[in-house]
Amino acid sequence: SKIHLIYTVNLDDLKNNKKKEYNMEYKFTIQGKLPSLNEYQYACRSHHSKGSEMKKQYKNIVCAYIYQQLKNIKIKKRVRIDYKWYEPNKKRDLDNISSFGRKVIQDALVESGVLQNDGWKYIQGFSDDFYIDAKNPRIEIIIFEI
Repeated sequence: SKIHLIYTVNLDDLKNNKKKEYNMEYKFTIQGKLPSLNEYQYACRSHHSKGSEMKKQYKNIVCAYIYQQLKNIKIKKRVRIDYKWYEPNKKRDLDNISSFGRKVIQDALVESGVLQNDGWKYIQGFSDDFYIDAKNPRIEIIIFEI
């Protein structure tokens, strides 16, 4: 995992000896793919506890990736999250790929303590980009402090 420091230098700030705040970027990767929204809805309809069990199971998996790659990072600032979904093929609809996955990932970011909350106060927004990689399906998550 890489942690990138992103900053811009304003010459006036340097001349006036002003302190500059730096915005951080954090990235982690989940290998494989998460269930689709359709799979989650099917689980919810099949038995009253199946949906919550599925969500908990995959949230725990995502938490393991977070702990492994982001260690003990605690983000105090508001963030924007970019998701890059690498699918093995084009069988699943784009919104079906990302809907359940985003929910599980954002809940895991909160549970692991990386984010304080996943509400409007803490997440400005997110974006989704989709790619095909038959040999290495994965989800790359990049968190930008604002």
